[in-house]
Parts: sequence; structure tokens; C-alpha cells
Amino acid sequence: MSKVSTSVYFPNLNGVRFIAAFSVLIHHIEQVKEVFKVPNFYDNHLIKSMGKLGVDLFFVLSGFLITYLLLHEKGRFGFINTRNFYIRRILRIWPLYFLIVLLSFFVFPHISLFVAPNNEVSFMTQNVFRRLSLFLLVLPNIGFILYNAPYLAAQTWSIGVEEQFYYLWPWIVKDFSWKRLIITVVIFCLSTFAVFYIYYNWVGHTQYANNVPEIARFFFSQFRIITLMTGGLCAALVYYQKEKLLQLLFRKDVQLVVYAILLVCLIAGVHVSSLNLEFYGLFFGYFILNVSSNPASIVNLEYNWISYLGKISYGIYIYQTAFIVASIHLIQWTFGDSLSTLTFNLILYPLSTLLTIGVSALSYRYFETPFLAFKNRFSKH
Repeated sequence: MSKVSTSVYFPNLNGVRFIAAFSVLIHHIEQVKEVFKVPNFYDNHLIKSMGKLGVDLFFVLSGFLITYLLLHEKGRFGFINTRNFYIRRILRIWPLYFLIVLLSFFVFPHISLFVAPNNEVSFMTQNVFRRLSLFLLVLPNIGFILYNAPYLAAQTWSIGVEEQFYYLWPWIVKDFSWKRLIITVVIFCLSTFAVFYIYYNWVGHTQYANNVPEIARFFFSQFRIITLMTGGLCAALVYYQKEKLLQLLFRKDVQLVVYAILLVCLIAGVHVSSLNLEFYGLFFGYFILNVSSNPASIVNLEYNWISYLGKISYGIYIYQTAFIVASIHLIQWTFGDSLSTLTFNLILYPLSTLLTIGVSALSYRYFETPFLAFKNRFSKH
């Protein structure tokens, strides 16, 4: 791909979104079944890790795309318009984010179809405005840590992580120097510390009272900066056309070996201490590098149905928990406890998947698309 081309398109990336979204969906189906105390496979190591790995794949993909687009803009125009960058990100992410937050705080807890058996209405009466303030500040990962989250909006923690990456990354790519990197990181760390300090010491009533080390551990376990930067590094390899290295990484025998190792690690449940997600992020970066930029990729995800599901994957990620909960209620209200585990699953998986896809498709067409159309106005300098 030429560095001076006027547009950027990578094949297969909607397919990557599809894989990530449906990995999280399978994880959440089993997790919600556990919440409902129905027979489930949530303790299976692969099922339990699918959610985190699916989000990890999203993070690597986000780092790849955002970095390449920033480098492309810088190469084409000589500078990065950070104002337009942030407006584009806001128009893509915030509408659906705020919709699920408002629904989860004020609507879902009062509709029995969407209430999981974790006493949502009672839970929402505790620290509601403290919790809500952080979600309205688009700091859901911090809100999750300090006050927990409405069950049907718990997945938004990852949006907080991505947003915080966006605060940092354009300024580093815009005019890289070690001085700028250090200053940017210091400002980010001080700002994050200030938010925690204000809520922990002044607002109070946090779920980790008198346990600052646990708060720090929780935050950094979620803040996948290395995973996001892995995607950025892969984008730099493509943008700067590091041919010798890419030729090695693009070889078919290398692809087969790397994917075989990844498959073995997943099946065997290989866990690399505190850097487990970063470890798998390297494999995901290699995968994205190949399917997006290697004409000889052994994996092809360019099918219309996969591309479409990838296109609406943000909605699938956002809505899925609500409609898994709704699906289990509908099955239980219709059939009671008369179904076998097999029959229950044969109904639940298609029902929750189709409901999620249907709502996501409608959301994309009638709710998200107008914002995306407006977003295009800020793609020009």
C-alpha cells in the first residue's frame, strides 16, 4: 500500500472484528448462564478466556488501524489534525456508548426481561450518582473499579481503555520524540491519578476502601497499553514498508507454524503470568498483519456475511449481554425448567445471537449511520 495514497483500505479487518465480537459473545452466553445458575461451561478454560482474548483482539486491531491512519495522515499532509481525529472518534464511539449507559442505568433495571438475578434494582440504588458521573465522563473502566458497573454496561470498561489510549497516542505519533513521549505519559499518569484521588478521598464510598494497591492492580490489569501498542508496531511495519522483515513474517510456512503454536496454546490453556494477554497480543498482531497486508495470507475472511457482521460488531459487543439475559428469561418463562441442558442450549445460542444481531443491525442502520455520515465531514483537512 502506497504511503501517499488518498484512501486507506485493508481487507479482512471486518472479519477480524467478527471473530473478536463472537468470541466475546460465546464467553458472555456462558457467563450469563452462570449468573442464572443454569448448567454452563463457564469454568472451561477456553470459554473463560474467550472474552478477554476477544477484547484483546479488538485492542490490537484498534492499535493497528489508528496508528496506520495517523501515520498516513501525517505522511499525506505533513501534520495530524488532532481536533478532527477526536471528533471522528467521538462520533463513532460515544453515541452507542452513551445509549447503553443510559439504558443500563435508567431503563433496563426496571424491565424484568433485562434484569439478571443479581438484584439489579437494589444494586442501582447504591452510589448511583458517583458511579454515573464516571460513566458520563467516559471513564467506565475507573467507574467499574471504584463502584462496579451496571451488569448490562460492564463491557464498556474496554471503551474507557480505548479512549484513554486515544488521549495519548495521536500526540506521540504526531511528532515523536522521547521528550514528547515522556511529557505525554507524565500528563496522562497525573490526570489519571487525580481522578482516582478525587473519587477515592473526596467522593468516597468506593468498593476498595483502604486498599490502594488493589485499585492500582485492577487499573493496570485492564489498561492494555502494550497490547494496543503491539497493533501500532505492526502498522508501522506496513506503513514504513519494512520489506525484509515482512517477507519473513509473510511466508506461508511461518504462518502455519505461528498459527499452530497459537492453536496449541489456546487449547492447552497456556497462561503467561501477568503478561498473558500481552503474550497472546503478539499472535493477534501477527494475524492482523498477515490478513490485512499479505497477499499470500493463508486466512481469508473476505466473505459478505462475515464483513457485514464485522461492520456491525460494535453494536454486537455493546448489546449482547442485554439480549442474552432477555433470551434466558424468554426461554424460562416459556418452558420453565422442563428443558434438558442440550435443548436449552440449542434454543439459547441461536435466539440470543439472532436477537443481538437483529438489534445491532437496526442500531447500525438507524442510529449509528447518521453519526458516521457526519463523521466523514471531519476526514478532510
